[in-house]
Amino acid sequence: MLNPKQQRFVDEYLIDLNATQAALRAGYSADTAYSQGQRLLKHVEVAAAIELAQEARSERTEITQDMVITELAKIGFADMRKLLKWTGNQMKMDVEASEETGEVEISVANLVTLFDSDELDDDIVGAISEISQTKDGSLKIKLHDKQAALVNIGKHLGMFTNKVEVHGKHTVTHETASLSESLEWLAQASGAASKTAH
Repeated sequence: MLNPKQQRFVDEYLIDLNATQAALRAGYSADTAYSQGQRLLKHVEVAAAIELAQEARSERTEITQDMVITELAKIGFADMRKLLKWTGNQMKMDVEASEETGEVEISVANLVTLFDSDELDDDIVGAISEISQTKDGSLKIKLHDKQAALVNIGKHLGMFTNKVEVHGKHTVTHETASLSESLEWLAQASGAASKTAH
């Protein structure tokens, strides 16, 4: 059975899945929040409570991991050619000659054609974050962040785990999800190593 502080950690961890921040919000000290967060994630009862809460939330919202990955994939693999088409260097000739020079003017234009919304498939629509109209009447379309979506998919698949190695009497490899957590862990590991050396 969890004590109140452990339960608070579980509740806070479910907000952003950041163990250090969850430990801080649960009342652990800033000096030990990282190590406490990592220790709590390995605690059998805490880990089981987190898993149970995540399953309950998934059932409640009817949102599965597959659904989230599918939506991220729409953003990460969005193809602009499903949204618009463009043609470059289209020659345009004025019918009447210029009054100043008497010459026929030829200009080159780049044309962009947006597809009608009813022609767009669900994948490309899922990648659009904003559509607005500018003062001159043209449309501005903004897509969700493609790189961020690909990074999130990669993290889910375990492709982007950062590793920090500390060499000394023993070599320790630590895996973490962010640079700040790596630096925090490294500082704590270095402090522990220096205390052991004295």
